[in-house]
Amino acid sequence: KGEILRCGFGNEFASEDPRCPGSLPEGQNNPQVCPYGLYAEQLSGSAFTCPRSTNKRSWLYRILPSVRHKPFTPMSCGDLTENWNEVEPDPNQLRWKPFIIPKSSEKKVDFISGLHTVCGAGDSKSRNGIAIHMYTCNTSMTDKCFQNADGDFLIVPQQGEILITTEFGKMMVEPNEICVIQQGMRFSVDVFGETRGYILEVFGAHFELPDLGPIGANGMANPRDFQTPVAWYEDRTVATGYTVVNKYQGKLFSCQQDFSPFNVVAWHGNYTPYKYNLENFMVINCVAFDHADPSIFTVLTAKSTRPGVAIADFVIFPPRWGVADHTFRPPYYHRNCMSEFMGLIKGHYEAKEGFQPGGASLHSIMTPHGPDVDCFEKNSTAVLKPERVAEGTMAFMFESSFSMAVTKWGLDTCHRLDKSYYKCWEALKNHFNPNWKPSSK
Repeated sequence: KGEILRCGFGNEFASEDPRCPGSLPEGQNNPQVCPYGLYAEQLSGSAFTCPRSTNKRSWLYRILPSVRHKPFTPMSCGDLTENWNEVEPDPNQLRWKPFIIPKSSEKKVDFISGLHTVCGAGDSKSRNGIAIHMYTCNTSMTDKCFQNADGDFLIVPQQGEILITTEFGKMMVEPNEICVIQQGMRFSVDVFGETRGYILEVFGAHFELPDLGPIGANGMANPRDFQTPVAWYEDRTVATGYTVVNKYQGKLFSCQQDFSPFNVVAWHGNYTPYKYNLENFMVINCVAFDHADPSIFTVLTAKSTRPGVAIADFVIFPPRWGVADHTFRPPYYHRNCMSEFMGLIKGHYEAKEGFQPGGASLHSIMTPHGPDVDCFEKNSTAVLKPERVAEGTMAFMFESSFSMAVTKWGLDTCHRLDKSYYKCWEALKNHFNPNWKPSSK
């Protein structure tokens, strides 16, 4: 696509638009007069006193500072919410058919107006929680940007590529890629037709690469495969008004200014947006027997204060080899102390019929789940030989230690809940044989 991106996860980057060579100050962050008459502005993603290993900030050198705007005023939140008590809790296994994308001929919907909260828990005010949203849109954002003051967005496109313009530069993100827009970063989304995807939002933590433990120095999502945009600016006056939409304490607010916020000529730091191609994931899998836990497929994690327990993990189920001997190879039957929200970018998920791209499922804390009857019967009698698993497929999971509540939109308004989902397990048979004896060897 001709994109120019920098590689590495959490690196110290420095970038300046080539139209303005020397726009990065030398030897200091905040000179009395910046090159080209720019303003210096720091964007902090962590407390000043965080240890160096977790300290996140970037310095932006911009034509006008972000502070020059009219007051923020409340605006409609649509189906975006942080109200986890709209409806009564539902502990059932839940599955959604593909979420509907509005037709542009019927209604123009951009990324912001196309946000719908499916489920979540916690509180952005106390900086501890999670929310899962769908976006369904058909129109690019025009003279408008979005800023999330509550947390980080991990965006998973499912249908249609999205061009994301940020204060740090531009990123084209296609299905089977993800991107992370961290707290406070302003961005705008251009689309090229009917577009749909998933968003994992976390409050109070940033995404990290998971620790590898005995796996060693290499494997899973390698740091070199994450990409960060390079500086790009526009010096554009918008006489009719440029709208900045701010998500703050779970509500939306907007303000007006007369210039584009994408006026950053140069920047440096380690607090940036980034993207990652899921095809680059180096899969770790069982090569002897049994089914390894899905944590081996973790791409990114947002850690809680409890060791080994995540606010949220982003886990994928990529194409791979299945070679385990005398083993039931699909996912096992499970009850979990974590919540499991699954989505499907493309293809066919191995453990379930009827799980469609653009749809989703939620298996809440301690709610039983596992392979449907066809999957169980087929794989209980299959001849075990090396085979490709999930070829042409990419399913993923947002897993969280929070007990997530489903919104009214998720349970009712969207009209996509598959109320017959439980039936996929109804035909599971009783195979118990009290007279079974071990085979003689």
